[in-house]
Amino acid sequence: MAVTFSDLHTADGLKALETHLAGKTYVSGDAISKDDVKVFAAVLSKPGAEFPNAARWYETVSAALASRFPGKAVGVNLPGAGSAPAAPVAEAAKDDDDDDLDLFGDETEDDKKAAEERAAAKASAKKKESGKSSVLMDVKPWDDETDMKKLEEAVRSVQMEGLTWGASKLVPVGYGIKKMTIMLTIVDDLVSVDSLIEDHLTMEPINEYVQSCDIVAFNKI
Repeated sequence: MAVTFSDLHTADGLKALETHLAGKTYVSGDAISKDDVKVFAAVLSKPGAEFPNAARWYETVSAALASRFPGKAVGVNLPGAGSAPAAPVAEAAKDDDDDDLDLFGDETEDDKKAAEERAAAKASAKKKESGKSSVLMDVKPWDDETDMKKLEEAVRSVQMEGLTWGASKLVPVGYGIKKMTIMLTIVDDLVSVDSLIEDHLTMEPINEYVQSCDIVAFNKI
């Protein structure tokens, strides 16, 4: 049954709360609820020794709130609130309202979604802050009959987040064979040059043209 409290900033109001809490731990039921939070907000400070039930209840709710909101409070000033009486507390919520304020329960779907969005934003920011490296690589064909144009197309076909291909040129190595020297820029946290070579550039179908790859220079940007 709903219960009403008023003037909880006065001795008469606290007396009514004291009487209600006789033999009880919480305002409603056997566990803390939003009824307790509403009444707690209307009580300006811990009741004195003449209200032992209300004082015990106040400490219980205060501890529960402190554990739920562990941040250090420095205090806030609300002009006009210090001298004005606290607004009368509304009637306790009906049973079908209990889910409206799940202060001490599990996270809601909105809470989880917000947490996921924050985590994604942090991850995105971390990626943006990651260091980059400039790499010069030699890509060698199998022989002088390898189509170097197709070799370059095959190499550049490898695309992944954090990898940017740059300029390239063909350099003679002897016996009519040329190698391709190519620049690339990588985001260090996203791309491993060793994996790029072993898992992509020297694997099928690219290894039809590429015999081997060597890192000529590796510089942090």
